[in-house]
Amino acid sequence: MTRAVRFHQHGGPEMLRIETIDVPPPAKGEVQIRVRALGLNRAEALLRRGTYIETATFPSGLGLEAAGIIEAIGEDVVGLVPGDAVSIVPPLSMVRWPAYAELATFPAELVVKHPPELGFETAAAVWMQYLTAYGALVDIAGLERGDVVAITAASSSVGLAAIQIANRVGAIPVALTRTSAKQQALRDAGAAHVVVSDEEDIGTRLDAIAGSNGVRVVLDAVGGPAFEPLTAAMAPGGILIEYGGLSPEPTPFPLFNVLTKSLVLRGYLVHQIIRDPVRLAQAKTFILEGLSDGALKPVIARIFRFEDIVEAHRFLESNTQFGKIVVTMI
Repeated sequence: MTRAVRFHQHGGPEMLRIETIDVPPPAKGEVQIRVRALGLNRAEALLRRGTYIETATFPSGLGLEAAGIIEAIGEDVVGLVPGDAVSIVPPLSMVRWPAYAELATFPAELVVKHPPELGFETAAAVWMQYLTAYGALVDIAGLERGDVVAITAASSSVGLAAIQIANRVGAIPVALTRTSAKQQALRDAGAAHVVVSDEEDIGTRLDAIAGSNGVRVVLDAVGGPAFEPLTAAMAPGGILIEYGGLSPEPTPFPLFNVLTKSLVLRGYLVHQIIRDPVRLAQAKTFILEGLSDGALKPVIARIFRFEDIVEAHRFLESNTQFGKIVVTMI
């Protein structure tokens, strides 16, 4: 028996309940961990509300990221033993492998022995943000030294991860944020430039920053009307990678900019990296090396207790956080 967070119908954070459930032993190729910390993601709020790409089966668990200690291993698991401190690459299905529990089971290939200097709270904040940013910027866009990259929703965990990854490869990260409230924090986090979208003209500022070369890469989680000025500031042959849809407004197709500059507009899900063993192995190597050399440092916005999961989800949906929200079981 273990305590787990579940919900029995779609709705707001108040739908989440901590219940005691039976947990079967790990099956072949699975690993069961005693969870010490959880990393929260917007995908979990979307599943709870019924607007995620996956459909909940009630009563449904949820959660994509965890760190803890291996409790048991299934048949054919090699390289991992009970007692190992590990963190979890987000599974393709959080309904099948939910993380919000004191005892949780995951496919062995998604279980990582993270650098020992990371605490459990930090380790739980690693994989979703860095895999998402790495997959978009390095794996797909081929970001290189000197490239200008515009990053929207820059104060999110993925946005901050993208800033760090851009700096690690020698690119020039330009952070976009709605208000000036987080401007200095973004500079302190490594942004070379900050554009305040509600107070400045996006296109004019990006043109001034990128000059005649233009913005080669845009990493966007928002969509909406900003598509027009973003693409107008892009370099010929540039690529815009869309991984979210935070704007409630329609997203126009910037036909003139796409045609005249031969731009690439590409949708992206982190699953593209996770389901490909070769690409995932390359991503793990990049991220683990960055964690070890200090170039990648997860930014934690706030830590909640497991018993306060409802309040943690309310904070998640407030859009006021700077970095990752973590829940601790200790």
